[in-house]
Amino acid sequence: MSRLRILFLLPLLASLASCGMVVMDPSGDVAAQQRDLLVISTVLMLIIIIPVMALTIFFAWRYRQSNREARYEPDWDHSTHLELVIWAVPLLIIICLGAVTWMGTHLLDPYRPIGRVAAGKPLVPDVRPLEVEVVALDWKWLFIYPEYGVATVNELAAPVDRPISFRITSASVMNSFYIPALAGQIYAMPGMETKLHAVINKTGDYEGFSANYSGAGFSGMRFGFHGLTDADFQTWIAKAKDAGGKLNRSVYLELERPSENQPVSRYAAVDADLYKAVLNMCVERGKMCMSEMSQIDAKGGLGMAGIYNTLPLEYDKFARRGTIFGPSPSYVASICTTEEALAASNAAQPDVPMTSTPILGAGLKRPTPLSIRLPAPSTTGTLRSPFNS
Repeated sequence: MSRLRILFLLPLLASLASCGMVVMDPSGDVAAQQRDLLVISTVLMLIIIIPVMALTIFFAWRYRQSNREARYEPDWDHSTHLELVIWAVPLLIIICLGAVTWMGTHLLDPYRPIGRVAAGKPLVPDVRPLEVEVVALDWKWLFIYPEYGVATVNELAAPVDRPISFRITSASVMNSFYIPALAGQIYAMPGMETKLHAVINKTGDYEGFSANYSGAGFSGMRFGFHGLTDADFQTWIAKAKDAGGKLNRSVYLELERPSENQPVSRYAAVDADLYKAVLNMCVERGKMCMSEMSQIDAKGGLGMAGIYNTLPLEYDKFARRGTIFGPSPSYVASICTTEEALAASNAAQPDVPMTSTPILGAGLKRPTPLSIRLPAPSTTGTLRSPFNS
């Protein structure tokens, strides 16, 4: 029977042997530091866990019912030395864990530019990070290289030992950008920008994916990440430029439509303001950007003009937003300058002058201002009241 069990376990062991331990054996310095933090925290906790598990087995065996030689002390209830060990050791471990976590949280902050390429290899002062703008779509990833003016879908590449600066956003729902070999995951949210700084130290092909469920095509939301030498990276950029086609607003709106298992595609040119428009949720022409709306609101808003400043939505990722019984989809129309916004606000002000006379009773009409004209002084030198008959 035991041999049959071993035979049944062999396929499971073989499958476990083929699993990649990329999290514990990463190729990027940031991911390696995160791995070290995980190992140190686990070892510190095992200082308590292993003795507790061992003593549990020891006491169960030592004081079993059949062992008549074990000491029986029913009146024992306190030991100062034992209390010191029980409380002092966990306290020291918690202090060490707190210190390690505090340092790791600040040193490995994804918004903080990296200070080294690898352990013992400081960052060259004049090196320029590779900027990559990341957009999470349904259900694919768009990568824009503003320095080179190219873009790719579901394919990412970076030269070895060069810092990478990611700017990440989403076009629809929340996603999570994650390349285990490079660095930890960070969320991509619509209308917001998150950042990630990392570096790859070894050439090779790695996998990235979304670590946050985002709908029907989530399982196919994966992309390849290539760690290349400088020469190979320039060749990869040239290959993207030879792909032809420009990623402008109209092409992006078609790309934004939900699709599953999207193949790799490349664009030789990209609109310079495309990522900014995606971040501000105003890719559609004529739609007001969030930054414009914030600026107008900071100056007092549009007043009554803002109520009517909407246009019908000509494009949508889905058939339409909301239910079929809801209002027709619309958006706030763009105003080119702040002066135009102020002019629209002034034009919407009512022409009827407002009176500041208080209302004197519930349900009564607003009283008109009472004009009092004083009569001319009489010849007798007395002044008559206008309210006397």
